[in-house]
Amino acid sequence: MPFYALTYITVDDFANKRTPFREQHLKLAREFFDNKILIMGGSMQPAIEALLIFNCDTEDTVKLFMQQDPYVQEGLVKAWYIREWNVVIGG
Repeated sequence: MPFYALTYITVDDFANKRTPFREQHLKLAREFFDNKILIMGGSMQPAIEALLIFNCDTEDTVKLFMQQDPYVQEGLVKAWYIREWNVVIGG
């Protein structure tokens, strides 16, 4: 199965603005993690970007995550991109 890297570009003051939606976001992330789809994820420092790594059949699964993510739904993600990641070592 391929790996996909999802990068979120977040709004200014994301670390504070995400607070009301953080538990919902983490619940969704845990569901995908428990199903071995989301491998790892977190914000970059400074918190102007976040990176999530998925292992799934198609990019559509990553898009499904995004559609359900409260950070996206509430406008805290101003841009995003998905790229297939060709893992050479590990995985």
